[in-house]
Formats: sequence, structure tokens, C-alpha cells
Amino acid sequence: MSNPETGRNEEELLDSIEDLEAEAQAQEDAEEAALAAEEAANEQSGEKAAPVDPVEAMKAENAELKDKVLRIMAEMENLRRRADREKAEATLYAATNFARDLLPVADSLGMALASMDEEARERADDSVKNLMVGLDLTQREFLNALHKHNITKLEPLGEKFDPNFHQAMFEVPDPNAINGTVAQVVQPGYSIGERVLRPAMVGVVKSDKK
Repeated sequence: MSNPETGRNEEELLDSIEDLEAEAQAQEDAEEAALAAEEAANEQSGEKAAPVDPVEAMKAENAELKDKVLRIMAEMENLRRRADREKAEATLYAATNFARDLLPVADSLGMALASMDEEARERADDSVKNLMVGLDLTQREFLNALHKHNITKLEPLGEKFDPNFHQAMFEVPDPNAINGTVAQVVQPGYSIGERVLRPAMVGVVKSDKK
């Protein structure tokens, strides 16, 4: 599928080329008119116009055309790079909405595993133990599948609070912890590439310790 933005950029580049050509033509016409006026003035004053060196004139015209070609090539290269970047971003973030819809599944698996601590698992019968092992394997495979699509789970316990990826739910007074660090993760977050899919819900340390 063609990118409308890329199409617009190509049209703008073509318009720029046409503008350059029109500007060059206008400049050439103005130079010819000025030369004709100078020749007429010289004829009236009885003076002859200085002869124009055809080699020098050709060199000047060649330098001007070379400059225009280089500018057009630079514009085309910028357009190509922009199109490649937009294509890469579209590929990377194509699964954003689908991934966001899957996050409740990850939450449910996490809550199911957290419902039984290690002591309760040890006391459970074999069927419950096998169920918990199956849930654990399912969660791992699910997270691995997300990771393959550049989707990362955010569990920032002990990290510095980042408002771009974390959402503060409450403050936790703790004089022994560093102020502004994450003391508790209420709900893990997820990111895709450099973008946040869902911020991690966290409790943040409040203390005088920097």
C-alpha cells in the first residue's frame, strides 16, 4: 500500500523542481533583457559591448546546473530516508492495538499465579501443582511471544520513577529508601519499541534521602 505522506512529499519535491526551473528561466530572461538594454545603451553612446567569452559563459552555466542537480539529489535522498523511517515505524508499531487488547490476558495469568504462594503450592495436591506449573509455562510463552514483537513488560521495582512509563498511585514513606524510587508495583506496564503501551501502576518512595 502506498503511503499518502510519501506521495505528498514526492509532489512537493516535483513542485520544488518546477519552481527551480521557473526561477532559472526567469533569471535567464532577466539577464538577456539586461544585456540587450546594455547593448542598446552602448550603441546609442557609440560604444561597442565587450565580447562575451563563450568558454567562461559555459563554465558558469555548468556550475549553476551542477548546483541545482546536487540540491535535487539531496532532496531525493532526504525523501528516501524519511520513507524508510516511516516504513520501519509502521512495521514496528503495527501490532500496537492488538497487543494492548492482549494485556488483560497477561494480567489474568499473573493474578492466577500470584494467588498461591510457595507454601500453599507445597501443601497442594498434584493436580493443583500441575495446574500452577501449566499456568507458569503459559505465562512465559506469552511473554516470549510479546518480546518477539518488541513488546516488553515493565516491572520497575527499585528503579527511579519515570513519568513517561510509570503512573504513581500513592506515596510510600520510607526514610531508608531513596526518594522518588518505585517502592511497589501494583500493576506491571508494557512498552512497544520506545512507546508505552500501558504505564506501570506504582507506589513511589517519599523520604529525605536523595
